[in-house]
Amino acid sequence: MVRHAADAGLDVLALTDHDTTAGIDRAAAALPPGLTLLPGAEISCSVAIRGRKVSLHVLAYLFDRAEPRFAAVRARLRDERASHARRMVEGIAAAGHPLRWERVRELAGGTVGRPHVAAALVDAGLVPTVRDAFTHDWIGAGGRFWLPKTQPDVGETLRLIRDAGGVSVFAHPFASARGETVGPEVITDMARAGLTGVEVDHPDHQPPDRDRLRVLAAELGLVVTGASDFHGPGDRRVLGSETTARTSYEALVDRASGAAPISG
Repeated sequence: MVRHAADAGLDVLALTDHDTTAGIDRAAAALPPGLTLLPGAEISCSVAIRGRKVSLHVLAYLFDRAEPRFAAVRARLRDERASHARRMVEGIAAAGHPLRWERVRELAGGTVGRPHVAAALVDAGLVPTVRDAFTHDWIGAGGRFWLPKTQPDVGETLRLIRDAGGVSVFAHPFASARGETVGPEVITDMARAGLTGVEVDHPDHQPPDRDRLRVLAAELGLVVTGASDFHGPGDRRVLGSETTARTSYEALVDRASGAAPISG
């Protein structure tokens, strides 16, 4: 990933794997001169809306990785993510499809999540692409083999990030193609609870979505960010296709106290 970022001409690369910081030290060791690493993690959480829970992703940047409460929550989320993925694999196998948990773990090479189940579906010849795995027929939200999972409340998540000295950014809030989204009122509540920024420039945000989010961010005093959300080889998204303005990056760094960017 670091080599890809350098080849793409990026100045800063944010590494935000789901619920883990395990790749940060390796990425830092691989940094070439001129490239800065913004350490972080993407946290799966939820918000209650009219008696039901909607899943959200919050990007946590520049927090103290050793802070015990947040570290314990990330460890619990990793365990639950693996259990959740395994139950989905077992459901797919029980339906008569040639999918093995061992192969999913091999493809993951670490923390297991739905993207690795999707990669295994491609590997087994059950779907042509990872994107085709995230549909109603397979493991898309509400799909045939999709399963709900336990997630912390978004308010708790924002407190954990803040207490660990980090800053928080709501990831792809209006990306309706990825599943159910929330309205501006939820983002307003998150801002009141300590949210630092909102991801506006994202591959799954259409121009009207970006315009609405930019206006809302200005009203709420939130930092506007952008990211390609690149997941590695085979991803339809292109590393560096969406970026964050230098002023926004500096605002995030200025507001964080748990860690600093790492320079090559």
